[in-house]
Amino acid sequence: MPQTLKVKPRHFSLFCCSVLMVVAAIPMQLGAQTPETVVAEVNPAIAKQQTDTTEAIVQATAVEPSVAPSVEISTAVAEPATLAVNVAEKKQSASSVAEVSSLSTVSSAQSSTAPQPSSASAVVSSVASETTSSIAVATASAAMAPTSDLATANNEGSSAIDPAAEVINEAPAEPLSLSKFILGREVKPNSSVRLTWNSETAVGGFSEETPILVVNGATPGKTLCLTGAVHGDELNGIEMIRRVIYSIEPANLTGTIIGVPVANIMGFRRNSRYLPDRRDWNRYFPGNTHGSSASRLAHSFFSNIIMHCDALVDIHTGSFHRTNLPQLRADLGDENVAKLAQSFGAIAVLNGRGNPNSLRAAAVRAGIPAVTLEAGEPMAIQSRVVDEGVAAINTLLAKMGMYGKQKRWTRIAPVYYRSVWVRANQSGILFSKATLGQRVREDDVLGTVTDPITNARTTIKSPYNGRIIGMALDQVVLPGFAAYHIGIQTPEAILIEESQLNDGLLEDEEDGDDAGPDPVDEMDEPETGVSKAQDRMADE
Repeated sequence: MPQTLKVKPRHFSLFCCSVLMVVAAIPMQLGAQTPETVVAEVNPAIAKQQTDTTEAIVQATAVEPSVAPSVEISTAVAEPATLAVNVAEKKQSASSVAEVSSLSTVSSAQSSTAPQPSSASAVVSSVASETTSSIAVATASAAMAPTSDLATANNEGSSAIDPAAEVINEAPAEPLSLSKFILGREVKPNSSVRLTWNSETAVGGFSEETPILVVNGATPGKTLCLTGAVHGDELNGIEMIRRVIYSIEPANLTGTIIGVPVANIMGFRRNSRYLPDRRDWNRYFPGNTHGSSASRLAHSFFSNIIMHCDALVDIHTGSFHRTNLPQLRADLGDENVAKLAQSFGAIAVLNGRGNPNSLRAAAVRAGIPAVTLEAGEPMAIQSRVVDEGVAAINTLLAKMGMYGKQKRWTRIAPVYYRSVWVRANQSGILFSKATLGQRVREDDVLGTVTDPITNARTTIKSPYNGRIIGMALDQVVLPGFAAYHIGIQTPEAILIEESQLNDGLLEDEEDGDDAGPDPVDEMDEPETGVSKAQDRMADE
């Protein structure tokens, strides 16, 4: 007579609950990856063992249908394995191995306490225990594997990805530094500081300290440099820079402004255009560390200050008792320089490359767009000229998006592609009839030169149609003295042709900071003293 399995009511209730839980869990597991799939991806041998185990359970159930509690055993095995896989994905550390092992032990203990009604049930329990151990070992191996392997397994077989794991793998982003480091000092955002440039070159045994004014805005952006008094007797630029710098609110500024009101402080203290060795400093940029004192000063100034700039405005005045209409000197053949020159509003623009050793030309060669702002006369503070220069710089700041608002309507800046100096032909006292900024036509009378002894008088007439952008002050002149600087408006096509033919050197040698190349070769100069050519130029 065949034996029948007797199940107590309590055990039967547990058995029914387990079966219901298994049936309810099957649809949920269809859309997700099962632990067996993870095990199969980690180790194909384990997957094969799982298949054999499943077949054994099916055969055992077919032989003896009353062994239904074995399904509860396999479910108990699968649940800890699923927990172990989740722990391994979140922790990804060796500590998960111990947890998986403990879960496997509990599962084995539950399997051993279940009823063993027949030999088939014993076979199923034995197989399930071996499967649990295999899953635990595979999960432990997966937990000890590299993070990239686990990430690959999750992407291929799992739809749920833990975002915390991705954050851990990413490198933390470095905070954006808004500070500026100039002359070895940190200039924090939303601040104004006064620094000191002290050249490594001590001229005459003395080392001059040059004040540098820096305003670093609250918002990062470009760095604009303003330099004045590269010639020590040019005062208008000093006042322009002072007004601009001290009117800036750092909280409303985007970027940085570096102002050098008195660059040539040694010449400034002596009311002189030149350095103490009577050299014109604006003929030695970018300088070098083995040349004259002027070259060494230029190298230190250029490398420590100018190289921090994204744009440069070098402010000058007329030279040798001459005055200039507020105007820009710019190499319009350079696209970046032309764009910078167009941002000053209605101020006149004179095209030209300038002296190749001037600060402006050296900056352009270094990739820094630069212009020269010429305004007024030397050894004087001219309020009207200063006002025009400040307005032009403020317009530049607005168009660069650094400070203030742009005006909706502005006049177009007049551009002069050529300029010439009209000279006196006799000695005497110059009396001008034309005024600065006046538009003249050919044969218009510009002024007269009168000999105070003989009372002989000659007339200076304009040979061109144009505008007076610079002129000499009334004074005693000699034959050949440059008296009137006339700007000529020429079509751009002619400009390009003349630039190619003349290599862009259209400026007159009497034109202050943009004078022609200094013919003196530094390598032939004595270690001390001044060349004869510079002596003559200094005495003019």
